[in-house]
Amino acid sequence: MKKGKLASIGCTLLLVLCMLCLSFDVHAEEDRKQIDGSYLTHESESVGYTTRMARGEDLMVGYSKCVRLANGNLYVGGSTLAAHTVERIGIAVLIERAKKEDTKWEGYDGWIVHETNADKLSTAKELKVEGGYYYRVVCTHSANDDMSDSSTDGVFIE
Repeated sequence: MKKGKLASIGCTLLLVLCMLCLSFDVHAEEDRKQIDGSYLTHESESVGYTTRMARGEDLMVGYSKCVRLANGNLYVGGSTLAAHTVERIGIAVLIERAKKEDTKWEGYDGWIVHETNADKLSTAKELKVEGGYYYRVVCTHSANDDMSDSSTDGVFIE
C-alpha cells in the first residue's frame, strides 16, 4: 500500500514539475519584445509566409526573407507564387528597421518588381546596413488582383 501511495505522489510531483516548466516557456515567449507583429530576435535569419487569400484564385503563397551575413550585411528579398500562370505577378519589398526601445518600424529601403505571364517571381539583394538595429522585411505579393502580405521577425545587426 505504501509503494502505491509513493508512486502516486511521485507521479503527481512529476506532473506539477512538467506544468511549471511549460508555464516558464510560455512566459518567456510573452516577454519577447514585439513591434507591429514582428519579434525582435538575435537569430541569424527569419522567414515570413502568407497563404492564399480566402476568396483569391490566383495568389498561392508568398514569402519574405531576412538573413544576417558577415560584416554588417543583410540578404533580403522575397518570392510570390501564383496558382497558375497569371497576366501580372508582383512583389513589393520594404526593409524596415527599429531599435529595441522603439515602438514602430521605420522605412529603410525597398523596391518593386513585376512580371507578365508568369507563375512565380523572386527578388533579393545584399545590403550593407548600419549596426545597432533590428531589420525586418515586409513584402506585398500580388497575382492579378489578389494581394497579400508577409513579414519577417526583426534580425539584429551588431
